[in-house]
Amino acid sequence: MSGNKTSKYAAIALAALLGSTALATAASADDTGFKTKSAGDFVVRLRGLYVMPRDNADVSAGGSTDISNDFVPEVDGSYFITDNIALELIAATTRHKVTWTPSGTSLGKVSLLPPTLTAQYHFLPKERFSPYLGAGLNYTFFFNEDAPGGAIHNVSYQNHIGYALQAGVDYALVGNWSLNLDVKKIFLRTDVSVNGGAVTAKVNLDPWIIGAGVGYRF
Repeated sequence: MSGNKTSKYAAIALAALLGSTALATAASADDTGFKTKSAGDFVVRLRGLYVMPRDNADVSAGGSTDISNDFVPEVDGSYFITDNIALELIAATTRHKVTWTPSGTSLGKVSLLPPTLTAQYHFLPKERFSPYLGAGLNYTFFFNEDAPGGAIHNVSYQNHIGYALQAGVDYALVGNWSLNLDVKKIFLRTDVSVNGGAVTAKVNLDPWIIGAGVGYRF
């Protein structure tokens, strides 16, 4: 990924975290209280995600791949089965540039829709600062493949299922509002075909997904 874009996304992420810190500080000084996590609650969050795929592939013609990072908005929902146990489903789309290395040949762009369902354990559901761990499944849809043209006129990706691990924390603000910081590791691979199978690759994406945002509890 280019240095300019990396700096841009890092600045956006830093601004979001600084804003979250300011809100948390203000909330700490507020005496109006907050709602604790309870069975039957439904939480909707809006987060900014920074998605960092791993660059690792076994290409039939030799070499590997380089896949760009992306920064996107995301909406997710969590339902609390008990005070401590919740199910979370996230939905977002990302778009990535793919390059065949070390030649630097562009393989165009591809979009990903990776819905991920995790089961979480919330350790301190009645406290303002409430960390959690989670694990679950991911199924990634690859779509809107954009081949660069010229010698490479077709690139296709196979949809695939993967596993997800998760760690995060909620920080209750006032009433039903909270801040959230979340990190996921998704173990995901895909089979890639270039020009109808003239070149194939088994690509390990295995992205880190770092998210920060706000949530509202119903």
